[in-house]
Amino acid sequence: MTTVKITSKRQVVLPGVLCEEMRVGPGDRLEVEPVEVGGERLWALKPACEPDLPAFGLLRKYVKGKTPDWRETRRRLEDAWAEEGAS
Repeated sequence: MTTVKITSKRQVVLPGVLCEEMRVGPGDRLEVEPVEVGGERLWALKPACEPDLPAFGLLRKYVKGKTPDWRETRRRLEDAWAEEGAS
């Protein structure tokens, strides 16, 4: 079991292994929700948005600070891939 420390600003550093397994990094958001396991209330973390295209990670530096519109981004990527495949 891994333990994390809460700072005076209520921040927590997640272990690298956990971030890799959850596929999250700086700037990503996590949803936190209560779950009951064996009669005990626990808190579960999961990525707030899980795009199904692995290319989004490559584009992260270009959209930093912008609100992502996943549908529009996906449409544009699919259009570009279709054009590339037609060539």
